[in-house]
Amino acid sequence: MKLTLRPMGLLSGEAAAEAEATGLGRRLAGGRLTFTTLEVVARHARGSRRAVVDVVRLDAWIAARPPTIRDAAAQRLDLLCRPRRPFAGLSPDRPRVMAIINLTPDSFSDGGRFLEPAVAVDHARACLAAGADLIDLGAESTRPGARPVAPDEEAARLLPVLTALVTAGIGPVSVDTRHAAVMAAALAAGAVIVNDVSALRHDPASAAVVAARGASAVLMHMQGDPTTMQQAPRYHDAPLEVFDFLEQRIAACEAAGVPRDHLLVDPGICFGKSEAHNLQLLETLALFHGLGCGVLVGVSRKGITGELHRSAPPPGRWPGTLAAGLAAWNQGVPFLRVHDVAETVQARTIWQSLHPDR
Repeated sequence: MKLTLRPMGLLSGEAAAEAEATGLGRRLAGGRLTFTTLEVVARHARGSRRAVVDVVRLDAWIAARPPTIRDAAAQRLDLLCRPRRPFAGLSPDRPRVMAIINLTPDSFSDGGRFLEPAVAVDHARACLAAGADLIDLGAESTRPGARPVAPDEEAARLLPVLTALVTAGIGPVSVDTRHAAVMAAALAAGAVIVNDVSALRHDPASAAVVAARGASAVLMHMQGDPTTMQQAPRYHDAPLEVFDFLEQRIAACEAAGVPRDHLLVDPGICFGKSEAHNLQLLETLALFHGLGCGVLVGVSRKGITGELHRSAPPPGRWPGTLAAGLAAWNQGVPFLRVHDVAETVQARTIWQSLHPDR
């Protein structure tokens, strides 16, 4: 039997504090939001059952369940409410902005723009000046249909820029790679996060490399691989299947020596998903807090932000990206991965003013 809890009825500010103080709500992941209801999904061999339970009667509802459901609900509720520790030195006290810098000739949005190391370093400085909290360097495009890049070629693109950033004290720096050899070289050069679209599955040595360096990692869901992922992706229930996959990957990483506090999960918007699947995931992002670690969403300039409105080209998709980002923040997601840093930081400033801490 598998049980998931999706927080709903989310409140912030004085309303959140009052709901928590009166027993009408519970704090979500120790953050600024409080949930007042939960969607409970119990799945077993005979099918699944869903129920919506108010927080005020949650303890009684759990106590009345059979032992297997009662224990699973208590464990999931603990993961859902447990305060999150800093990730790679970044406190979860506010939403964080991860700036994307593609060191590739063929990325879907800005391929070739930052191939020159000096240009990439200048852009990283500009991103931090605009309010980014960390930099994410990628040297292999993983857009739909992208060709694989050999680890040596990827490292040759990545390491000069990474070394320059670390030498200049610019960071923290994340590296977007699927290859254990590139991970090892990047972590040795001063990167502190590995952002892997394969959730540390593509290369069997990946989790061990991250564990040996005491590094952090982002585990992303992807159905298939970049060359095939958008060829008619199928799910019975996309949010629950993505949840199950990420839960399995967390367990595998913990078994390899990577603590849960060193992990973020990413549902992988547009990576092996149709438009309908992407919308389902964006509507249910709060579900992923039940994994007990931070959540990252990367929807910046992706196809869904253009397909839903006049097929806008990638550079013109930042308003759609911001709309998706607001949906994520409103569900307690602490990390956004974006191209348009200044616009996102401005939106965050206004959002924080409207959603103050308790």
